[in-house]
Amino acid sequence: MKENLSFASSRLVGQKMFQILALAKDLENQGKDIIHFEIGDPDFPTPKNIKEAAINSINSDETHYTNSFGISDLRSLACEVTLKSRGFKPSIDQVLVTPGANFQIYLIAACIINNGDEVIIPDPSFVSYESIINFIGGVVVNVPLKESNYFHVDPVDIKNKITKKTKLIILNSPNNPTGSVMRESEIREIYSLCEKNGIYMISDEIYSRMIYKDSHTKFFTPSIIDKCNSRSIVINGFSKSYAMTGWRLGVVTGPANLITKMNLLLETLVSCVPVFTQRAGIEALSCPQTEIESMVSEYRARRDFIYTHLNQIKGFNAIKPDGAFYIFPNITKTGLSSDEISDIILKKINIAVAPGSIFGQHGEGYIRLCYANSMKNIECGLNRLTNYFGKK
Repeated sequence: MKENLSFASSRLVGQKMFQILALAKDLENQGKDIIHFEIGDPDFPTPKNIKEAAINSINSDETHYTNSFGISDLRSLACEVTLKSRGFKPSIDQVLVTPGANFQIYLIAACIINNGDEVIIPDPSFVSYESIINFIGGVVVNVPLKESNYFHVDPVDIKNKITKKTKLIILNSPNNPTGSVMRESEIREIYSLCEKNGIYMISDEIYSRMIYKDSHTKFFTPSIIDKCNSRSIVINGFSKSYAMTGWRLGVVTGPANLITKMNLLLETLVSCVPVFTQRAGIEALSCPQTEIESMVSEYRARRDFIYTHLNQIKGFNAIKPDGAFYIFPNITKTGLSSDEISDIILKKINIAVAPGSIFGQHGEGYIRLCYANSMKNIECGLNRLTNYFGKK
């Protein structure tokens, strides 16, 4: 029977990491002992005080519709946190509460991009960028992240890709999948290109709280330049830093006219974000950050361990990440493609990883391992890899 579906639906690929997770879960159901390095989900529980804030909200019967922009308490607090962390205070009409940060990419792209408009993205990059752009009829223009440049976006490469059709540039620092953190000078130069050419810039800052103290570079956001009033749009959320992946809560900051249109689209698609989820977000932002800082310290210890031991395995060569909780080793010396080695690792030694190819054509030759896992599991996984591939 002929499928009577839209052409746009044929371009959907989803998030491959979730598809790998589903396969790994099937193997677990068959009795396999799978170590999960494939998906970026913190192994820490959501802090107790954050959970209690949501529970108290539910018990207070905050279980009905609310303002589709988000409750004013959370939006106002987000403005204050931006002042503290980024040095400027956006107006409340520049802030929109969303069901997770991933959804923000769709809202932004759908409200900016016309059919045939070009969007420049790093390659490799988070899988949703390309999937969303393709779905809404945009044209993806890839800029390679080079290992020789520590996976930073080169402003010269951006400049060479800009055309009259370029509508949007996406940056992600700290970066998924590489863990790299861009320099202030690089970001400023790219922002200047956006300003000169009338281009919007998405700054995906979901991992902004996860930059390690020994990082070669400090966190910098283009929003400091224009205060999100003209070109820059900041994507952010609670999933990674606060171990709240299942809560689906995010806050996006951008030009007020764009945020207004994004709110109308959010209102159309999901009505609003649950109040009790937003109360959890308020608690997360307003409570002492010691537990969050402890998580980051633990991620750093895990990073050091996995970096050291991966580089002792035959055929593996990794750069030390400056942020996030991913490491992106080069596996070309194994003689296997990223898909082949990921398949072998899963089926032969019960380790789920993400092949670099799913993050873009320049991700081939790499795999992504997420070390948001216990040190015990990381050590076990590295032992399996070492026993299978051998030591250098």
